[in-house]
Amino acid sequence: MSGFVGVVVSDQWLHSQFTQVELRGLHANFVSASNESGKATLGNLPPVMCKLKALKDILSADDISRILSESATDATEEIDFESFLRLYLDLQGRATAKLGNTKLKTSSSFLKARTTTIRHNISESEKASYVAHINSFLREDKFLKDFLPIDPSGNALFELVKGGVVLCKLINVAVPGTIDERAINTKKVLNPWETNENHTLCLNSAKAIGCTVVNIGTQDLVEARPHLVVGLISQIIKIQLLADLNLKKTPQLVELVEDSKDVEELLGLAPEKVLLKWMNFHLKKAGYKKQVNNFSSDLKDGEAYAHLLNALAPEHGTTNTLDTKDPTERANLIIEQAEKLDCKRYVTPQDIVEGSPNLNLAFVAQIFQHRNGLSVDTKKISFAEMMEDDAQTSREERCFRLWINSLGTDTYINNLFDSVRTGWVLLEVLDKIAPGSVNWKQATKPPIKMPFRKVENCNQVIRIGKELNFSLVNVAGNDIVQGNKKLILAFLWQLMRFTMLQLLKNLRFHAQGKEITDADILNWANKKVKSAGRKSQIDSFKDKSLSNGMFFLELLSAVEPRVVNWSVVTKGETDEDKKLNATYTISVARKLGCSIFLLPEDIIEVNQKMILTLTASIMYWSLQHKADTPETIPEEDIAASDESPAAPSDGENASS
Repeated sequence: MSGFVGVVVSDQWLHSQFTQVELRGLHANFVSASNESGKATLGNLPPVMCKLKALKDILSADDISRILSESATDATEEIDFESFLRLYLDLQGRATAKLGNTKLKTSSSFLKARTTTIRHNISESEKASYVAHINSFLREDKFLKDFLPIDPSGNALFELVKGGVVLCKLINVAVPGTIDERAINTKKVLNPWETNENHTLCLNSAKAIGCTVVNIGTQDLVEARPHLVVGLISQIIKIQLLADLNLKKTPQLVELVEDSKDVEELLGLAPEKVLLKWMNFHLKKAGYKKQVNNFSSDLKDGEAYAHLLNALAPEHGTTNTLDTKDPTERANLIIEQAEKLDCKRYVTPQDIVEGSPNLNLAFVAQIFQHRNGLSVDTKKISFAEMMEDDAQTSREERCFRLWINSLGTDTYINNLFDSVRTGWVLLEVLDKIAPGSVNWKQATKPPIKMPFRKVENCNQVIRIGKELNFSLVNVAGNDIVQGNKKLILAFLWQLMRFTMLQLLKNLRFHAQGKEITDADILNWANKKVKSAGRKSQIDSFKDKSLSNGMFFLELLSAVEPRVVNWSVVTKGETDEDKKLNATYTISVARKLGCSIFLLPEDIIEVNQKMILTLTASIMYWSLQHKADTPETIPEEDIAASDESPAAPSDGENASS
């Protein structure tokens, strides 16, 4: 890992226009069009360029040929990679103009933050707000206290981010316990390998709490690219601020709805939508006639804020806020009134007047946290609690939801069971893991008014699943439309398992062209541990000895000896020690580079599905990173089995 430096571009401005993920992809496309001298001709570029994501379906090969001919008449002229990048930026700009999207956003979306090369400006106000958040929540941290408070006016934030520690700590503030801090490298001076470990741990943990990090690589964080850093921090902070906007944490939210059907709808809403619903609930009670539909333009005049604060905190209420005609003065009074509720200042008057969506959302979330104004209706709360899933179902829902979001599909999902019922999300996932399998001409994109269109989508999902050899006996598309949780979870498990086995299968020089099965993964793990001189061995992914975490720590140490600090590992004899080991195991695996979504409870309780995903992820990482000393899977380890590589293990199927 320490040897990775990414794709280097000598022109610093040009280099700054791309993430490392984008550079690697573009370099691969450039190489495909290059000759032996490492250069490409202008005539070779159009067929390659028109397939790039930012240009696909917008500019054809003929369009690109015509554009290139405007600046050069000789199609045989050779260009290098940097010239290729400049041409790509020019084409990207033209593609954007063709779509009519000439007014580009200057700040990233707060959660669905798609990183592109055309959105590189950052809001200084947002940066200052996030710096204040970090200074406030991490000021007592033993390691960071020497570096805080951060000065928001300079580049101190980005310099601190380069070590990786502050982002890991911020994730733990947002979702406590996500990262075992024993896995963070916290020396004053880190070598490149240790720095890369911290950033790898950060990115994999960010995915595990719901952040979108598809286009961010560790090298981008090593270089602390401002737009990427601010975008990632904004997502982490949003997750923290909206953590209580669900019925499990705040059952009083049932007051926002009238009946059981509305409660189901509330369960499926994204946290920010719940926040808007809460705000409009109080505004309606206060006699405010308008509906607030967003956290930007609808809040610019400050009237909604004034009514909301007067309703929630009548002891601090005043008519002055509404009487003033100047929006900036009104915004000042709003902030003063909110501070009487001990709300942290996320917005300035200018942010309110200009309608900053990210900072307004943060501000409203703070008001909710300090004064939600909801009553306790025991009957409604009891009903909401009855609708909660059992712990096992909740953990699997969380795992599959986060896994789907990590794939970079166009649809971000907040509630798994509600989101998959149209079939569209599942089609997006299938298209990711089995490209070309979806017939998009026969699919309908939400919002879908006609119920039979949802059934059509879901029927196609089931058809593709059968083509991939999933076990789907007596399962129909309507089962998904009806929200059958058991069948949905069983289907998604097969989907995830298929993806893992395909990744391993694609490493053909390791598997010698053979299919990979669960038994191969088990055999590989046992032999890997044994080869490192360790004694732990397991009989299956249901082996109760796995609950103490020792086998996985020995496996991780076997694939990368430096990654486990044995001085912090417990014997795993008590329940508390088992949890410590399980938490440490997950963080060490993520630190190594495994993208996993299980929880410590899954190890402690030996959840065989999650245990398999963890083992397979470690195996995939190991086989990928041992290219210098090829680690083939011996033929005797390729289990002879009639089981399809995508069929469920241990007799489990989707219709059971």
